[in-house]
Amino acid sequence: MNALRRLDRLIAPKAHRSAAISTCLWPQRCRKQTTSSSGSLNSTVTINAAEVRGVAQILRQQRGNLGQPTSVSHPHLIRPDELVPGVELAEFKERRAQLMQNIRAYARSFGGEFNGHSSPSHMLVLGAASKKYMSGKIPYVFRQNSDFYYLTGCLEPDAVLLLTIDEAQNVQSELFMRPKDPHAELWDGPRTGPELAVPLFGVTEAHPLGELETVLAKRSGALKPHIWFDQKNSDLPSLAENMLCLSGVEQRPLLPAYTFLEAMRLLKSRAEMQLMRRTCDIAARSFNEVMAESRPGQSEHHLFASIDYKCRMRNASYLAYPPVVAAGQNATVIHYVSNSQLLGPQDLVLMDAGCEYGGYTSDITRTWPASGQFTEPQRTLYEMLHQLQAEIIATVMKPGGETLDQLFETTCYKLGKYLQEIGLVAKSVSDYKELAGQGYRFCPHHVSHYLGMDVHDTPHVPRNTRLVPGMVFTVEPGIYIGQDCGDVPPEFRGIGIRIEDDLLINEHGQVEVLTDACVKDPRALQELCQQRGSDSGASASL
Repeated sequence: MNALRRLDRLIAPKAHRSAAISTCLWPQRCRKQTTSSSGSLNSTVTINAAEVRGVAQILRQQRGNLGQPTSVSHPHLIRPDELVPGVELAEFKERRAQLMQNIRAYARSFGGEFNGHSSPSHMLVLGAASKKYMSGKIPYVFRQNSDFYYLTGCLEPDAVLLLTIDEAQNVQSELFMRPKDPHAELWDGPRTGPELAVPLFGVTEAHPLGELETVLAKRSGALKPHIWFDQKNSDLPSLAENMLCLSGVEQRPLLPAYTFLEAMRLLKSRAEMQLMRRTCDIAARSFNEVMAESRPGQSEHHLFASIDYKCRMRNASYLAYPPVVAAGQNATVIHYVSNSQLLGPQDLVLMDAGCEYGGYTSDITRTWPASGQFTEPQRTLYEMLHQLQAEIIATVMKPGGETLDQLFETTCYKLGKYLQEIGLVAKSVSDYKELAGQGYRFCPHHVSHYLGMDVHDTPHVPRNTRLVPGMVFTVEPGIYIGQDCGDVPPEFRGIGIRIEDDLLINEHGQVEVLTDACVKDPRALQELCQQRGSDSGASASL
């Protein structure tokens, strides 16, 4: 994270020093920069009319028969001006250019020499994900590497992206793709091939994968660049071998670039904000239907199947992670994923689930009574947690809520106070740290994480980073009281409750609860759960 802080100071010297990542790195402000006659950086990445017509013509000729969905093959998902759902080609080109400019600026901040070398050029290599197999020839559903998708929009496996920036700040992008292969395509579907990769993905050049080693050596020999490659995160063994060999030949270390990518991904562009709104709305409305249709006697597995089905019916690709569907005391196991028990008539049901749409994920938790009616101990704890979450959300970007860590500390203290009020914490406890400790005892997990292309997005960005516009994160307080908590009244034992929502700080600095459509008010929740069977079509409008 030192790289992020140094880059922040370099690019935005007048920005607030407590923010580890500057808002000047917003993707929607990303621009490919060139040097003007005055020496200043200017100009913008644009897609001209000829390029648009060229891509459109290729798509029509191919009838969308490429290695991924297009606006021709999937007009119900992708608009004519988009490369993938919700994101235009120009934005991908801007991201690539901005990444290389950020790396260059960071290296230049050290003066004439960086990492033992004085080269002004940089080369970054990033591999796609590879296909994974559950057994033999049976594959898992393919999911692209998030960083690779963020920079290319390419959904094919085994591809490689090569980015370079030279002394004149010219950014070049090259894709290495699997070649066209009629036999392989007969079994696994069409490939884009390097022939069509340039117009489709907006890169400078494209090559067959077999030429990777040769081109890497050629570019490295000409530029003598600093080499950026995250070996630990590479999914392609042959690529890692090539890069280690190149590093040895050029006598240059392989430098990790994840901090630069995470700095960009942390702050969502307007297009990304819209995708986050969409994926969260899909999950929220699907949750409402599942809660309305649930009843005692069902299996947790049935609810798993139901939330998966309802999200997909709203055009989500799939669930974002294995969901937690926990009835009764199973809810006191924070990462319970067995999902095999039946719902009892007096059980609360805790479901933690989200979906992925257009490469962006949602993450929601709701807890509701299987019977449609809370017991008194359940109601006491639920109303307390519901009130607590509302107060925490209201604290965002204010004292006690300016970072995710501050939200956690505030949550622990408030939870300790509330538990004291209902008699679960001794009245003699008055010290702030002791009360926060009691809160942590009953909620032993952080209450927030960043959210985006991955559920636990940008994991190397510290949670003490100041919250700024463009960030998306969760707020998820919980309370878990095991059957073995002997110092808690028996009626509260075996109860687990969590309420989780996804928040966006939009470009105007306003806090949006992206999952607000998902019912959580205790009275509204009971009414929703009690309506089952009274109107067979009611849930469809939720």
